[in-house]
Amino acid sequence: MAGLLNYECPCCGGKIEFDSTTQQMKCPYCDTEFEAEALKSFDDELKQTPPDDMKWDTKAGTEWQEGEQDNMKTYFCESCGGEIVTDMTTSASACPYCDNPIIMKGQLAGELRPDYVIPFKLDKKAAKEALSNHFKGKPLLPKLFKDENHIDEIKGVYVPVWLFDADVNARIRYKGEKIRRWEDRNYRYTEISYFALFRGGSIAFRQVPVDGSEKMDDTMMESIEPFHFKDAVDFQTAYLSGYLADKYDVDAETSIHRANQRIRQSTVDAFERTTSGYHNVHTAESSIQLSGGKAKYALYPVWLLNTTWNGKKFTFAMNGQTGKFVGDLPADKSAAFRWFGGIAGIAAAVTFALTFLFWLL
Repeated sequence: MAGLLNYECPCCGGKIEFDSTTQQMKCPYCDTEFEAEALKSFDDELKQTPPDDMKWDTKAGTEWQEGEQDNMKTYFCESCGGEIVTDMTTSASACPYCDNPIIMKGQLAGELRPDYVIPFKLDKKAAKEALSNHFKGKPLLPKLFKDENHIDEIKGVYVPVWLFDADVNARIRYKGEKIRRWEDRNYRYTEISYFALFRGGSIAFRQVPVDGSEKMDDTMMESIEPFHFKDAVDFQTAYLSGYLADKYDVDAETSIHRANQRIRQSTVDAFERTTSGYHNVHTAESSIQLSGGKAKYALYPVWLLNTTWNGKKFTFAMNGQTGKFVGDLPADKSAAFRWFGGIAGIAAAVTFALTFLFWLL
């Protein structure tokens, strides 16, 4: 029995002790009691959980074919360090990320050739219309912003993306809570029952994207997902005609950390959806075993729109395949005050009406 003294409470994490009065294992912090055999079974289950194993084969991209780079040139932004690739017929005067002037650097050399590209489906006109629609239905947006905000630049950019494929085998332990409340004439009671939930199984991930550009905001890039890989084709330089392509400056190895985060969270969420009948479910412990992990290099189509208002720059992004549009907007402080003041006034009026009704009754 002495060995059981090292157990942690599955409910609160406190150190469990043997209670001689009840002849049970008891947590002195939350007063939960356990049978010794139940704790032993729980501990045996935990010992079967192996550590994470998330290794990848990151040999993504291919070598450029002979003469394929001869018709391509690069531009360099001295402000943000962005390096843009395009064909000889496409000119660029401003960086699509920071809107500062860019200079001609020379012909493309080195780097890897993308494996895939998703061609643009939507044009510049669609991007302008999406920006206009983005302004609609936003009561806190300053009216002058709609009238005076002007577009400095609209650029179609192929953003470098690392795509991760893997099969995952996972074992996850959740802590479930069932809550029961009642009251009598003197007290209100709350009873919380804790449950150890074990889930295990396999799940496959295909084309999990991780932004390979330091200049492209990761949150913005993930906000315009999903991109539908069914439209992807083998890369050809012809797809760059009329567009810009960012050279990756975050390699596949560095992108593994974000890929693992996305896969882990998606796995935990997927398995958690199989739990039901609980008021709260929290992840207590997880083991992710990854097999067949491979990375590929692709270019995804994005329209970047840079605008200026009151001397401040605003950047918007649109998925060049689906049209999903994102971007931050300024807020009118006076309008916000009136808006929230109005809500508070309505709430106060409702409260007063209910109070008056109860008084009448």
